[in-house]
Amino acid sequence: MSSSHASHPDRLLPADPGTREIARRLLANVEDLPIISPHGHLEAQMFVDDAAFPDPTKLLISPDHYLTRVLHSAGYELSELGVGGHEADPKEAWRIFCSNWALYTGTATGYWVEQEFEHVFGINPDRISGENADDLYDELSAIIARPDFRPRALAESFNLEVLATTDDPLDDLKAHKTLADDPTFTPRVLPTFRPDAHTKFYNAKFASNVEQLIDLYGGGKTGYEGYLEGLRNRRQFFKEHGGTSSDHGTHNAESTPLDAAEASRLFDKGRDGSWTWDEAYAFEANMTYRMAEMAQDDGLVMTLHPGVYRNHSTSAFEKYGADVGHDIPFQMEYTKALQPLLSSFGENKDFNFVLFTIDETTFSREIGPLAGYYPAVYAGAPWWFIDEIDAMARFRSATTGTTGFSRYSGFIDDTRAYCSIPARHNTSRRVEAGYLAKLVAEHRITEDRAAEIIVDLIDASPRRTFKL
Repeated sequence: MSSSHASHPDRLLPADPGTREIARRLLANVEDLPIISPHGHLEAQMFVDDAAFPDPTKLLISPDHYLTRVLHSAGYELSELGVGGHEADPKEAWRIFCSNWALYTGTATGYWVEQEFEHVFGINPDRISGENADDLYDELSAIIARPDFRPRALAESFNLEVLATTDDPLDDLKAHKTLADDPTFTPRVLPTFRPDAHTKFYNAKFASNVEQLIDLYGGGKTGYEGYLEGLRNRRQFFKEHGGTSSDHGTHNAESTPLDAAEASRLFDKGRDGSWTWDEAYAFEANMTYRMAEMAQDDGLVMTLHPGVYRNHSTSAFEKYGADVGHDIPFQMEYTKALQPLLSSFGENKDFNFVLFTIDETTFSREIGPLAGYYPAVYAGAPWWFIDEIDAMARFRSATTGTTGFSRYSGFIDDTRAYCSIPARHNTSRRVEAGYLAKLVAEHRITEDRAAEIIVDLIDASPRRTFKL
């Protein structure tokens, strides 16, 4: 194993020596706990196939939007990096990455990559450079060809206990069943019900998606009634395959319900393509409410992450399609938007409703107070663009005074980059240790209490919130 700044035992811990010493002791309670990952974007089929990863570029660069968007901002085409289904020369993409390594200084992505090199592959990340690109590529190629670097073996070495995937309502979930029935594979790989492509008129496949949903799972009902019945039936199917939550990437947090006649009228417009944007957003808000309504019956946890302008670059969307890194956050509002939903369901202590944001200003102004009152509401961990070291610390400062520590979702890695999972979770554990150590050093809590809290944050919170 190499030795670099990325292996320093005090990385991310407070600079003050006394506080750092407390943080070290707190970290020792959780650093080796199993990884609970209740939201992410890996494919269950990867663990069924258990095939060797094809090359370092396809493993570390092409699927990682955090990484590729930095290179794109420097003028490189996403096609050069193998993004969006484009075939790229993997060695040349790797050279581009290594030659531009300085761009990642200070970024969360840079930190994660260093941790992967150091702790997953045993390579000193200080070697990353254009000059060393080919040697590193060959070295990594040899490593990932080994049996102990197949997906299943890595799951064991990562100490991965629970991994949730994100799945369309029409998915047959065969891969999940295969894994659940395999006694040789111990991690739990759970499906997550993600109905976005069935609730947004502006999804290109909305009409064909809902036709299939109604025809196959509508229980003989038609139109809007068959649509709702199909969603209910598929939610139950996900539960039967181990799913514990539904995930909703909505445009905003609006949750005003529509009466059945108006919802049916808009649904028909969504199917025939005659909708307006106002109608699309009104129907989406209605379905946010209806998903919460269904959760009262089936018990699925509901997570909501609005406030992202999806596929912001029209030209990039035309060339590469959706979900390739050009989604951009915008300002959000939760309090008024969620009032209808929370008035109906927020007092239900058995309904777990997790609010995520990319707008940090909402943590102390809205999400903290909502989670600090409603039994159903949990404050989602810093997510996506604010899943980074300093923002994690700001989240704690912004929410703890209002909610304490009990209304927390647990850490969410939300990743497509498999080998970054242990780095991301370890980052969270170190940030939590640092924050709690500060409270101890300021004599605001005892160290014994801090030790209990950090174990709860890392291990019990995600189990409790996501009903694991």
